[in-house]
Amino acid sequence: MSDYRIEKDSLGEVRVPANVYYGAQTQRAVDNFPVSGLKPYPAFVWSMALIKRAAAEVHLDLGLLKEDMAKAIMQAADEVLAGKLNDHFVVDPFQAGAGTSHNMNSNEVIANRANELLGYKLDDAKKPISPNDHVNMAQSTNDTIPTAIRLGVLWRFDELVATLKRLAHELRKKQQQWDSIVKSGRTHLQDAVPIRLGQEVGAWAKAVERSIEKIEQAGESLRRLGIGGTANGTGLNAHPEYHRRMVQKLSQLSGLKLYESDDLFESMQSMQDAVFFSGALRACAQDLIRIANDIRLLSSGPTTGLAELTCPPVQPGSSIMPGKVNPVLAEMLNQAMFHVLGCDLTVTLAAQAGQLELNVMMPIIAHNLNEMMQVIIGAVRAFTDKLVVGLVANQERAEGWLAKNPILVTALNSKIGYLKGAEVAKKSLAENRPILDIVVELGYLTRAEALELLDARKMTEGGIMGIAAGG
Repeated sequence: MSDYRIEKDSLGEVRVPANVYYGAQTQRAVDNFPVSGLKPYPAFVWSMALIKRAAAEVHLDLGLLKEDMAKAIMQAADEVLAGKLNDHFVVDPFQAGAGTSHNMNSNEVIANRANELLGYKLDDAKKPISPNDHVNMAQSTNDTIPTAIRLGVLWRFDELVATLKRLAHELRKKQQQWDSIVKSGRTHLQDAVPIRLGQEVGAWAKAVERSIEKIEQAGESLRRLGIGGTANGTGLNAHPEYHRRMVQKLSQLSGLKLYESDDLFESMQSMQDAVFFSGALRACAQDLIRIANDIRLLSSGPTTGLAELTCPPVQPGSSIMPGKVNPVLAEMLNQAMFHVLGCDLTVTLAAQAGQLELNVMMPIIAHNLNEMMQVIIGAVRAFTDKLVVGLVANQERAEGWLAKNPILVTALNSKIGYLKGAEVAKKSLAENRPILDIVVELGYLTRAEALELLDARKMTEGGIMGIAAGG
């Protein structure tokens, strides 16, 4: 038996490995674009198969596709949706503009498997189901790829949101556990007025929650589908009912809430919804970097740094220094989110590179959005499970730093004024003596007055020290 078979496309004959389901156009793409060695994300494979599955059923209902052909296409597409044919999706993400190669990879795999279901061999010259005429009926790369981008993101959307919600939840638990720990605040990396460790961590949780809000808002815009615009938005070669029925069928098959586009031309020309979603992921990533850096800083030491937090010791930190343990999960999160920021830039540049009726840079937009979601889900999950859950607060160390903080004098402003406060702070630093002793020694306050004003816990609750609420 030969190790290849002959497939044909509009350019002629192509040798294709004998047992693969893809055909001539996919093989040309494999030969033409040996770029990264990467394969399409499962979400992108799934979303294209979903479109082909829905289209076959819609065309069956409209009487435009024979029943045996439609059902064979539907069954083949169902196999792709179940992940059974993933090895046959082989086109590099860096491929022909707009995504024609990925679209034809989908068409050919589904067509050849459908023909096989009808009793035809892969090398049978009389295979009745055509990748273009039947699987791709009423479709174009130009409307299927934008639709697949949206569906692919929505496929993992709930998983992404759930992963971030769990991080926020675990941070909220730490907020509650550590609410009694009063520590030195820091601004400009210099001593500042007191803050509770719970308040500090609660702000991290709120930042993650706000990121979720932005991601949910951006995700909503991706539910608007332009399928049915075909080549440039006019809907040429598509039944007048096709767009409406496709959105309904896709929603039914996927369980996703989907909407019809109110302008098929815009849905094909503009990638702004993808950019909006990418931007929400970028905003999330930059805040996760900030939180990871805060944890790295607060856990620095343990003997020569701040050491207010201790990260779980998940692996040795050095090949030469015995006993060293590093904040490796925070470092991992940094690297992962740097990658997300780079992917976002690519999405932005690719989106603005659209011209007239089409954006030909869609394959890399699709790949990078899926990449961003994959990396955020994986990195945040590991960060939450292996760092945040096991993060330990060092109350004695935190309160020890606070006791040495001369900026506690800020609480005395309402009684002695800013200039006298600055005098007290400078003298405290110069002599390495407590604020309490200095302010009493200078005669600005009695010890009892100073003790009442220098209650660090009360300082974290706001208001003017020494003046009762409503007073």
